[in-house]
Amino acid sequence: MDLSYRLSPPSDLPVRGQIAGQADSDQQVVGMWLYGKAITTQHAYQGEMRRFLTFVNKPMAHITLGEVQQYITSLGNLAASSQARAINAIKSLFGFAYRIGYLPFNVLVPVQAPKFKNTLAERILPEMNVQLLIALETNPRNRAILKLLYGAGLRVSELCGLKWRDLQPRGEGDFPGQVTVFGKGGKTRTVVLTAGLWQELISLRATASLQEPVFRSRKQSGHLTPTQVRRIVKTAAQRIPVMETKLAAKVSPHWLRHAHASHSLDRGAPIHLVQATLGHASVATTGRYLHARPSDSSVRFLAI
Repeated sequence: MDLSYRLSPPSDLPVRGQIAGQADSDQQVVGMWLYGKAITTQHAYQGEMRRFLTFVNKPMAHITLGEVQQYITSLGNLAASSQARAINAIKSLFGFAYRIGYLPFNVLVPVQAPKFKNTLAERILPEMNVQLLIALETNPRNRAILKLLYGAGLRVSELCGLKWRDLQPRGEGDFPGQVTVFGKGGKTRTVVLTAGLWQELISLRATASLQEPVFRSRKQSGHLTPTQVRRIVKTAAQRIPVMETKLAAKVSPHWLRHAHASHSLDRGAPIHLVQATLGHASVATTGRYLHARPSDSSVRFLAI
C-alpha cells in the first residue's frame, strides 16, 4: 500500500510554521488566547504579556530561549509567586500559539516556573477576628457585603456581578434563600443562605428591579467595583482592635473566602461540600486548607 501521501502533505495544505489562517499577528493570537477567560484573568494576563513583549521587543516567532531566560532574570526583584505567575502566563500563551500552528515550535517548553512557599496559612483570619470585622461594621450595605463574602465564600468578582434576579427565596427553614453566582471558568453554582444573611440582603432591595445590581456603586452608575469592595474590607479590618495595623492593611475580600473554607472545615464540614460551595474545580484545592491549618500532628507522640 502506498503511504507516501502521509509523508508528504499536499501542497495546498498548510504545514506547521505557516500562519494557516488562524491568526495574522501576535496581537490577534493574544486576543484568541484570552478569549473566554474571566475578565480579571484577562486583565492580569494582558499586563504580563505587555511587560514581556516590551522587554524582548520583537515578534513572538523570533524570540529565542536565551531572551526568555534574560527576561526571567529581570524578574528577580519580584516575589517567587509573582515570578511564577509571569512565567506561567508566557508558557500558556506560547503553548497556545504552537498548538494552533502560529509558531513553528514552542521555545518555552524547557522553562520551569520557580517553586515558592505556600503562605495560605498567613491569610486565614481567626474566627473571632472575622466576627469582629462584621460586628463593627455599622453600614447596612457594607455589613451585608462582608457577611456574604464570608458566609457564601464568594469571590469579589462574583459578589460585584450579582443582580437581584440571582437571589431566590426557598421558603421557610434554616436556609430561606439562595444565591446563584457565575464563577471562575464560566461555571455557575448556587449557594444557600442562612436566615439572618438572607434578611439583611433582602432589606437592601427596596424598589430595585430584578435586573439591577444587588450592590450598586454610589459614585457611579452600575455595579460596585472590586476595587471599592476591597476598600470596604480593608477599612473594616482596620477597626479590629486585636489586629496588627500591618496585617489589617493586607486583608482583602479573598481572605474572607479563605476564612469560610478553613472555619467550616474546622467545624466538621465535609470537604466535598466545601468544594461545591466555593466552586473549586478539584477537591485537592479545597484540601489546601486542611494542610494550612492541621488539626493534629505527630508531635503529640514525642516526649517533649
